[in-house]
Amino acid sequence: MQKTPEPDWKQKIVEPAQVLSKIEPGMSIFLGTGVAEPRTMVKHLMSTQLANLCDLELIQIISLGDIVSLSVSQNKQKFRLKTFFSGWLASEAITAGSVDMIPCQFSSIPRLVASGAIKIDAAFVQISPPDDAGFSSLGVAVDIAKQAMEKASLVVGEINESVPRTMGATFVHVNDFHYLIKATEPLIYFPRWPVDKIADKVAANIASVIEDGSCLSFFTGSLYEALGKHLKHKRNLGVHTYTFTDILMDLIKCGAVTNNKKKFFHGKSLAAYAQGTPELMHWLHNNPLIEFQSIELISDHLKLGLIDKIVVILPARKVDLTGNIALHVGKGNVTAGPGQIQELFAGAERSRGGRAIFAMASRNLKNESNILLSVDNYPNQFTIRESLDLIVTEYGIAPFFGKSVRERAQALIDIAHPDDRADLVRKAKEARILYADQIYLQDSGHFYPDKIKILHTFFDGTKVFFRAIKPSDEEAMRSLFYRFSDDTVFYRYFSPIKTMPHSKMQEYVNVDYRRDMSIVGVIDEAGTERIIAEGRYSRQPDHTLADTAFVVDEKFTNKGIASFLMETLIKYAREQGIIGISADVLCDNKSMLKVYEKLPFTIQSRLEMGVYHLLINFSEEDASFAEKENQ
Repeated sequence: MQKTPEPDWKQKIVEPAQVLSKIEPGMSIFLGTGVAEPRTMVKHLMSTQLANLCDLELIQIISLGDIVSLSVSQNKQKFRLKTFFSGWLASEAITAGSVDMIPCQFSSIPRLVASGAIKIDAAFVQISPPDDAGFSSLGVAVDIAKQAMEKASLVVGEINESVPRTMGATFVHVNDFHYLIKATEPLIYFPRWPVDKIADKVAANIASVIEDGSCLSFFTGSLYEALGKHLKHKRNLGVHTYTFTDILMDLIKCGAVTNNKKKFFHGKSLAAYAQGTPELMHWLHNNPLIEFQSIELISDHLKLGLIDKIVVILPARKVDLTGNIALHVGKGNVTAGPGQIQELFAGAERSRGGRAIFAMASRNLKNESNILLSVDNYPNQFTIRESLDLIVTEYGIAPFFGKSVRERAQALIDIAHPDDRADLVRKAKEARILYADQIYLQDSGHFYPDKIKILHTFFDGTKVFFRAIKPSDEEAMRSLFYRFSDDTVFYRYFSPIKTMPHSKMQEYVNVDYRRDMSIVGVIDEAGTERIIAEGRYSRQPDHTLADTAFVVDEKFTNKGIASFLMETLIKYAREQGIIGISADVLCDNKSMLKVYEKLPFTIQSRLEMGVYHLLINFSEEDASFAEKENQ
């Protein structure tokens, strides 16, 4: 059989001026997106003063370069840009009225192009050098390039030697192009994002809820740069994301990302775009671990829902006490808009074990609270409160799933900046979001023992997270109380208490951490927190000794939870200068007596009217316990 001769694609190479001479007034021109912007063609398009280059409509999903946005603003009669993304440079031009924004879910954009609702007459895309068979790669931005090429009557490929040859739905043939040009402009590169202390704390809190085997949906920015560093110890993570970045490359290199748990594109990291350093672009070249696919596939919530444990992480600008979100706007914003977020959240809701997380600093750069009574005056809002799952700041995590508006408000106040909490409580009372008699201990937020964060797996596989109690734990503690049997209530409170109203429980959960301490054990049940244990101490008048009390949900007894809680509480108490503890235990409460008896300290015991009065001095202890404390 005679071999088909290879196409002589070099005959299609022309100068940009020859391509521009083929443009007609009123044409709609698709430009490659983001890092894949055909910068040489764009530069000539913006600077050439040919008479036919007028009243043109430029279509670009995301503009990361400055040439298009600035030139369109200065040449309103010559060009007008349509974009689907209000971030980065485009938002200022949109506000000025020189750029059109099309609100749209990303998964719908290919359908708009295919149906002709978005007209495309010409397509300028950036490609890698063709191989011997005449195939090039679209490189690091697939999005809707192929659909645009199919619709266009004029298709131009800009060959850039620096474009990585990427895997997936990226390959196009030289026969798909009418003209080729050689790039003279470099790729758009981005340095690694700097990470400050606040972003690092926010990221650490996010990482604490990301389980092994989760699949990540990332964007770019300092939050994600910080988060990647906290995920390096995780195992079998996956990636299904709009934008692939340097930090995701790091997670693959260190073995944290394997994609082995993914049923959808098993073993592959999926992305529509890449953005980052020259090192990243070089690493992506011919890399079979990364597949670039159309945004229709990346953002379709039905396909996202096929992935177990999909974790969507998005930065927020502001959040109000009822759960409305204001997204970032302005230059430098590289995250999704409300339409894209809707799809991601819908996918996380469908995903088995999926999570949707909004993250932000508690205050902005002007030291103003990012948690407000209302965000009604802010643009770019995401208002589907029913879909909210977790809100994270450097001060902790506010769970929203299944919570009332009052509970959400209290949880958000708990993770606001400590200096802003009293004012938020006052405003929430005035707005009748919180109870009129809601307690707030002034300055308590500054003394919250944030360092008490322990995830412990017990012998039967039960995972319990231990942390200090918070005011927003009121409902969870009331629920724990009403799960107790009469015997357990009597053992804990020494009286047959039948009710635990708001007035009593809010006093219990509002703790002066300088004097008292309460540590709760929390498990995750279908995405919601459930408190299953609590241990606390209260300093005696001389402040050197403390009274203690413990309780464990009856379904979780005999697992060692009380003993672990006791050891954790004692370790913290000793750090606070407490030299011993006391406890009153009913004589028939055998299980709690055993917890105290296991402690490696001398115990003084006195039985009086059916109650053991225990006094434990820390001055003499078992060497193994001291060693455990120092670990």
